[in-house]
Amino acid sequence: MTHFPPPAEELRLLDAELHQLDARRAQLLHRRAWLVTALQAAATPAPAPVAARRPEAWARPEASAPRVQNVLLLLGGVLLTIAAVAFTLVSWGHMGITGRALVLGGVTVAVLAAPVPLLRRGLRSTAESVAGLGLALTVLDAYALREVTWADVDATGYIAAASAALAALWTAYGLVPRTCDLRLPLPVALVAAQLPLALWAVAADADLYAVTGAVLVTAGFDAGVALRVPARSVRITAVIGAYGMGAWGVWTAGWLSWTATGPSAAARAAALLLFAAGIALAAAWRETAGQRARGLSVAAGLLTVAALGGTARSAVPDAWTVPGYLACGVALLAAVRVSRLPETVRRGFVHASAAVQGLALLWTLPLVGVVLLGPVTWVERVWSGAPGGVREAVLVDAPWPSHGETVPVVLAVVAAVLLLAVRDALWRPRALTGVLVLAWATALVLPAVLEVPYAMGLVAFGITTAGALAAAAWIRPTARPESAAVAAPGFPTLRHTVTALALLTSLTLAFLSLPTKPATLTVLAALTALFAAASWKPHLAPVTAPAALAYAAALACATGAAAGWQPPYTALLVLAVPVAAALLAARLGGARATVPVEVAGATAGLLAVGLAAASTDLPMLALVLALCGVITAGTAIRPDRRPVAYASAALFVLATWVRLAGWDVGTPEAYTAPVTVPALLIGAVRRRRDPEVSSWTAYGPGLAATLVPSLVTAWGDPDWTRPLLLGLGAMAVTLLGAGHGLKAPLLLGGSVLALDALHELAPYIAQVTDALPRWVLPALAGLLLLALGATYEQRLRDARKMRDFLGNMR
Repeated sequence: MTHFPPPAEELRLLDAELHQLDARRAQLLHRRAWLVTALQAAATPAPAPVAARRPEAWARPEASAPRVQNVLLLLGGVLLTIAAVAFTLVSWGHMGITGRALVLGGVTVAVLAAPVPLLRRGLRSTAESVAGLGLALTVLDAYALREVTWADVDATGYIAAASAALAALWTAYGLVPRTCDLRLPLPVALVAAQLPLALWAVAADADLYAVTGAVLVTAGFDAGVALRVPARSVRITAVIGAYGMGAWGVWTAGWLSWTATGPSAAARAAALLLFAAGIALAAAWRETAGQRARGLSVAAGLLTVAALGGTARSAVPDAWTVPGYLACGVALLAAVRVSRLPETVRRGFVHASAAVQGLALLWTLPLVGVVLLGPVTWVERVWSGAPGGVREAVLVDAPWPSHGETVPVVLAVVAAVLLLAVRDALWRPRALTGVLVLAWATALVLPAVLEVPYAMGLVAFGITTAGALAAAAWIRPTARPESAAVAAPGFPTLRHTVTALALLTSLTLAFLSLPTKPATLTVLAALTALFAAASWKPHLAPVTAPAALAYAAALACATGAAAGWQPPYTALLVLAVPVAAALLAARLGGARATVPVEVAGATAGLLAVGLAAASTDLPMLALVLALCGVITAGTAIRPDRRPVAYASAALFVLATWVRLAGWDVGTPEAYTAPVTVPALLIGAVRRRRDPEVSSWTAYGPGLAATLVPSLVTAWGDPDWTRPLLLGLGAMAVTLLGAGHGLKAPLLLGGSVLALDALHELAPYIAQVTDALPRWVLPALAGLLLLALGATYEQRLRDARKMRDFLGNMR
């Protein structure tokens, strides 16, 4: 008869056979991979030897032949020049006067004549190198001539004369028909021509004005050469010289204009600046197009403004220095009306005027910043007493910016220029935005500049805020500028800018009202009413409505402080703001202002909770939390705000806990039950609506909120009452979970019940353990392992059944 082993034994045999097959398969795959690699290596051809490679495989040379030639020629010319210098400086004294002249002169003539045959044979690079050597020898001739003949002559004057002579000689050498093909002599002659005028002025002991004039004349000469000479090398050299000498001369002339102590000195410096402006203007007129012409036009305009403004500065007080320069910059715009000017020059003048106005506005920023941000420091000195005037209230401890008296004039002038001069259809809306910003800045700094009394300053700031809000309300989103060609998106930017200015002014006014109690209450009340009135405009409500609520919350805090209330009682007054925000949000519905209003209300609610928590009055804190829960519960009634109900429940639970803590209740179930009961009810409702919801989601949080804290407390409770009640509750939860097939109650309740029973049996287990011999425990452990091993398969089947049973539960 055929013997069939038990299923378990047969399964073991099958597993062993499969394991052997897998091992054999892995060995065969490894051998196959090695054979494939060996075959591929045998099929790959060996690389060719180095000697068999073709010449094309070698790398190309890194330097071309012409480049190598130029480098060699340059090095040769440098070495010959060094040798000539050494001969002139060291070996000169060993020869007589005739020998010296004949040797150096003959060598110079020979070297200068050598490029002619070289050019005839087509050796241009060699000719250029030899010509450079000859030019260097002429410099040595000039040095030797002075050492022999004119040793007593002033060095500066001699260098000036020698540089002029060398420039003329090199120019003639570069223009001779036989050497005119050389590119080196003319640029070198132009470089030498930079020195004569300035050095002659220095040699003649001329003042700084004359030296600067000589530098500017040289720059003008360079500009003329750059504009008229067609040779590229000469033009590049001339441009570098013109910019370099021009920058030097303009910098010096500007410094002379700024440091001039009288009208005469200022006029002389202005003449220099105007001369430089004329050079730049002539160059721009000659170019007529391109970025260079525009840059030269801008430079000409700025130099003209610097010249005229510097002259005016010497005749007016220091406070009017910036307005004087600004007036010259504005007057520059009159040149734009001249029809004979090229378009590029006109644009450059416009940009120069804009640059002057921008610099003038930068000069006004310190005073505007002080007026705007200075009142913030009153937060540390609330209700400390009224200051003497607006300037004192604005500055507090900050210094007054120097010459700030003319800041309103600068702001008003720039605003007028923007309003009257900008007529372009594209830039007109942006100009109007700038006009409103400058007008606002003028109104902001004017009370501090005029040193008006404190009360009048508050009124002025209030009028500025109201005016900005009125302007923002007047500018509608559908409004159109005067020109129909302008796209509408420019005007919303204007409206938003004006609204932001109104907010900034209101903040400054609020901080400025902090020195006295009546001013604070009056200003906050006025701002609340003002922004609430502006909120009737739908396009302003997203900004003004939250601002009104914020000022209302600040007014509530100020009112409570003025009445001498404690912070928790002030918090009750602040809660009126969240109530108003909730009602307003419900009325607005889906408008754009709904979310900002709700955020402002929530912030006010947090402020109220913070005020209530600032003291140890727990009943008042519980009351505030409960009222916040009522407000959020009312908000959750709206269909689109259902999730707010979670926040409402949390607030109610917190209020309950705080109240229990105020009553000195130490029982944890008193804190957890208010959480467990609503959580279980919500879970049951959700399970009824959606039976697919897991019991862990529906009942897990609620049960854990009570069972876990109670278990932790029971483990540390020496009495028997709490463990007994906890065990009965855990047993009930376990039975309910088993009866309804719910996984979360079954496992949570069973776990808590087992741990609670273990806690109760722990003393007895300890006593039994102490009474038994020490060998009993290892023996019991061995018997347990034997029993598990003998019934291993049955235990596995039982574990699978339990897993399937729990998996079918929800």
